[in-house]
Amino acid sequence: MKISLRRTTVAQMACIALWPVLLVAQASNRASDSASDSASNLAQNLSACKNGWASCDRSKLTQAESAEVAVTSHQREVSNCRNSFHSCDHSKLTGPEAAAWAVADHQRNVSDCNEGIATCNPARLTPSETLSWSAAAKQRNLAECKEGAGSCNHAKLTQAEVREVAASRRQSNVSECKDGIGLCDHSKLTPAETNEVTAAEHKRNAQNCENGWDECDRSKLTPLEAGQTSAAEGQRNISACKAGQQGCDYAKLTPSEAKMLADAEHTRNYRACLNGYGYCDASRLTPEEGKAIPPGHKLPPR
Repeated sequence: MKISLRRTTVAQMACIALWPVLLVAQASNRASDSASDSASNLAQNLSACKNGWASCDRSKLTQAESAEVAVTSHQREVSNCRNSFHSCDHSKLTGPEAAAWAVADHQRNVSDCNEGIATCNPARLTPSETLSWSAAAKQRNLAECKEGAGSCNHAKLTQAEVREVAASRRQSNVSECKDGIGLCDHSKLTPAETNEVTAAEHKRNAQNCENGWDECDRSKLTPLEAGQTSAAEGQRNISACKAGQQGCDYAKLTPSEAKMLADAEHTRNYRACLNGYGYCDASRLTPEEGKAIPPGHKLPPR
């Protein structure tokens, strides 16, 4: 009993002796966690300042970080000005940067004017650039009129350009009629052009019929074309039957074609049964073929 009491007393004294150590350790861990959180917050604040975010608190930056943020902010300002962003503050640009921006901005305006972009400001062009812009606009309008675009302004065309546009539109109409695309206007064709278009339309119809396409009018085929179409249809049908495709119509096969397919299918079925690979219908085998098939290769009856 005395021994047990002595042990308890020793243990209590040991705990009392270690208690300050434990307190110091806990305080150290809390200080370490607090320092880690503080460092993380400072890093996040630095990132926010570099990116120009509203959450940035510049009072928490060191002198070196403030200098780093100032460089980053200036670079962002230069980029905003070069890209013509509304957030650009020209007063923050250095002399060389402002000059470089002015050159780039002028060239961008020249390019916009020559390409017919709405942001073009003709008032900022030099006399030489204005001449180039006018010439480019004239050529662009001529091209749009030739293409029949809605933005074409016929009032700006010279008499020679009017004739050029008329010839171009006539040729485009002939091409569209021949190709069966676009807004073909047969009433604008000359007799010679009508003959060309009629021949092209007939050829296109024959090709559609032969290829099995929807836009086929069999009533317009010549006897030779009708025969070629039938032959092509038969060939497509037998190919579909050979491949086991849904488009196969066995009723359209000739007796010789039907026999050829039957022989091919019989051979395929026999090989599938013999090799044990693929669909095998043992009921379609001859007695001699059935004897050659290993028992394990036969499929169970359905």
